[in-house]
Amino acid sequence: MLEKLLEDWSARSGVAVEIWALPKGDVPDLATRNVFAAVQEALAGIERHGRARTVSIAATLAASGLRLTVSDDGDGLADGQADREVAVMKACFAEIGGELTVNRVPGEGSTITGIVPARALRS
Repeated sequence: MLEKLLEDWSARSGVAVEIWALPKGDVPDLATRNVFAAVQEALAGIERHGRARTVSIAATLAASGLRLTVSDDGDGLADGQADREVAVMKACFAEIGGELTVNRVPGEGSTITGIVPARALRS
């Protein structure tokens, strides 16, 4: 499901997507839906504001929990840009007991990291 989203988005936007990792185990349905929604929002923000040429994504599931990383080589948005997208992504992770951070480097890109601890995935 996530691979198809990334493939379709890349074809439509013209931005290359590198998939570094996708979960190998079973992810609870609510977590799957929320992570998918967060990725959709990240891609929308990258397309609207980022001017990226490449997006890299890694989603992993381990004993410690779930981790999502989305990085791009775009403009590294200034504060205030993409606030709506960031708020939606943070809400997606908060709903499943996780947290999301955004690191921006002007002129070099942005990295979004979402983490859901294992205990939150079991509830």
